[in-house]
Amino acid sequence: MNGASREALAAARERLDALTDSTSVDAASLADELAAVTALLDREVSLRRVLTDPAQAGEAKAELAQRLLGSQVSGSAVDLVAGMVRSRWSQSRDLVDALEELANLADLTAAQQASTLDNVEDELFRFGRIVSGSTELRSALTDRKATASAKSELLRSLLGGRANVVTERLVTRLVTAPRGRSLESGLESLSKLAADRRNRMVAVVTSAVPLSDTQKQRLGAALAKLYGRQMHLNLDVDPSVVGGIRVQIGDEVINGSLADRLEDASRRLAS
Repeated sequence: MNGASREALAAARERLDALTDSTSVDAASLADELAAVTALLDREVSLRRVLTDPAQAGEAKAELAQRLLGSQVSGSAVDLVAGMVRSRWSQSRDLVDALEELANLADLTAAQQASTLDNVEDELFRFGRIVSGSTELRSALTDRKATASAKSELLRSLLGGRANVVTERLVTRLVTAPRGRSLESGLESLSKLAADRRNRMVAVVTSAVPLSDTQKQRLGAALAKLYGRQMHLNLDVDPSVVGGIRVQIGDEVINGSLADRLEDASRRLAS
């Protein structure tokens, strides 16, 4: 998102945080409601254009949203959406993207409140690895001819009782309503959003052999100091990474042996 949309999303995220800080608001239920509004506006192009029309007064658009949604979702969800349509959006589709992000954030907040956010992060990463390693599974989950209910049932058989309920909800929404994204990019976005919820960056660490707890702690601490943010390590093992590790943070890739990279990190910090 650019310009006005970025500012509008930032303001909406602040309002979401304020809402979910209240013990009277069920973050998981709010996530469901925001996802339903996302689906509505994704489907009704003319409606979202009206709600993002810069020529219309913000209060008039908010009143329209309240009339349309007031009997469908909770007051908290209505207030949040009303506040969003009062804002200015660079493109009408940005509003839908923002609502989808807020729905996912609300679910991640529910996981955070239950002290299971770390588990959700790890499960999203592992599920992405499973999908990338199984052509058959990926085809089944992305088959345009398959119904949403069939995909949901497949995910329930794979994740139900094995993964955190928030993980299952997030993945199910992504698979049943991809909105033009690839499954891989959608899972990556969810993983980054989960990390951001904890104000952490995600480092995908690929090593030839599993790292010890000491190595993981040292690597995480060194990367956190280098980047100035808490770092979440997603760990993968690939025997082809001979004699070392590969660390990817966003678009940046660090190659080299663990000892060499930690020594280099120490030198950079000292200087």
